[in-house]
Amino acid sequence: MSSLAALSPTPFGRLLTAMVTPFDKDGKVDLALAGRLARHLVEEGSDGIVVCGTTGESPTLSWKEQHQLIETVRQAVGPAVKVLAGTGSNSTTEAVEATSEAALAGVDGALVVVPYYNKPPQEGLEVHFRAVASAAPELPLMLYNIPGRTGCSLAPSTVKRLMEFSNIVSFKAASGTTEEVTQLRMHCGSKLAVYSGDDGLLLPMLSVGAVGVVSVASHLVGRRLKAMIEAYLSGQSAIALGYHEQLQPLFKALFATTNPIPIKAALELTGWPVGPPRSPLLPLNTAMKTELSKILDALHQT
Repeated sequence: MSSLAALSPTPFGRLLTAMVTPFDKDGKVDLALAGRLARHLVEEGSDGIVVCGTTGESPTLSWKEQHQLIETVRQAVGPAVKVLAGTGSNSTTEAVEATSEAALAGVDGALVVVPYYNKPPQEGLEVHFRAVASAAPELPLMLYNIPGRTGCSLAPSTVKRLMEFSNIVSFKAASGTTEEVTQLRMHCGSKLAVYSGDDGLLLPMLSVGAVGVVSVASHLVGRRLKAMIEAYLSGQSAIALGYHEQLQPLFKALFATTNPIPIKAALELTGWPVGPPRSPLLPLNTAMKTELSKILDALHQT
């Protein structure tokens, strides 16, 4: 087997949940519920928890709230579970500060999104990530490319240059195409662990070299996602395909409108009072909530 075709390491396990941030009836962060939810996710198969990412509504959390959430989840799940903190920003200074503070908080890694809205050129993105990597050289980093949210895309050739930093170990691919995984592997080889950022593309991405997923659906079907990954890796492709097809309606429903609107509604429907998203996001509308409820009921029966 060539080095290019070698399997990548799994620095954070294979199934990571991008955890929602629970809010109480007054709209404040519910830290106690966040701790209980994090433990539940681990019990349901998650190898790690991503706190304060997009699904965790980081754009509307204060830095103090984010720090409290990171500390709460770190304590709740214990040292055996990987905890990653979302530390990205469209300000390099803020991203550097947040990543440095996350390292001091004892997390296992940081998820650093491509700067949003500014639309920097590749040279600017490289400078940005070099500054972040230098700020916490012992903290493993997962670069996060989601051009649909950020307005620009981190090129594989730029990632290759950034890999001179030993703490840049992984990449969350959320461009909506398996081609991104292939290009990253062709530029970076097997040293870079690529995670799918899209539940619906997990199985196709595994087939071209991804190592796992940063998932939203794992709030609800963590055990099934873990079983799908394990089936694929053990050569049971028909079983993996069965899970992939069984879960497609849920994957589509959870992204029928802006994440995390549907997942917060789904958690409410399944007994987790995580509250609605913060403004400017709104609760899921009645029609979508009814359809989501039907899908959850059907999954419960299978």
